[in-house]
Amino acid sequence: YPISIFFIVINEFCERFSYYGMRAVLVLYFKYFLRWDDNVSTAIYHTFVALCYLTPILGALIADSWLGKFKTIISLSVVYTIGQAIISISSINDLTDYNRDGTPDHIPVHVALSIVGLILIALGTGGIKPCVAAFGGDQFEDHQEKQRTRFFSIFYLSINAGSLISTILTPILRGEECGIHSKQRCYPLAFGVPAALMAVAL
Repeated sequence: YPISIFFIVINEFCERFSYYGMRAVLVLYFKYFLRWDDNVSTAIYHTFVALCYLTPILGALIADSWLGKFKTIISLSVVYTIGQAIISISSINDLTDYNRDGTPDHIPVHVALSIVGLILIALGTGGIKPCVAAFGGDQFEDHQEKQRTRFFSIFYLSINAGSLISTILTPILRGEECGIHSKQRCYPLAFGVPAALMAVAL
């Protein structure tokens, strides 16, 4: 097996953990931190998910006609990691809690950061989606059909393992209490761990 396969499988595990972990608590973040009602939370959530499934077209175009698979994965993973970091920062209650009463004083700051973070995440996750599996397949020679087949089995196992573990773990992290001035549900931890894993993936 080419040594690069190890990195591609670990990358995919971390990236899927990052995406599904962040998504697992996103509606709760909208409702209880940003204080949006059910309709707005649902609309923004589904718009974000739709954007994540639309941007692979952009990623494929960038990879095929401009940067190639590897540079597309690297550059959009940087965008993705920045987006995850921004949404983690946006969820820090004490960022705008000037009077230390336990609630943010300037929700629009948190909303703006969240929207920017989500757009960058959608560009990142969608942009690399059409490239990573194909890039993995490119690592094998023509005579390595058996190894290539096994790689795709392990690759899809890593996708599902990352998704499963993150969907269980991040709500638990959100349930912790954290904060400098007042204790709150720990959205920074729930978003921060996926952001850290995206940095590992990068």
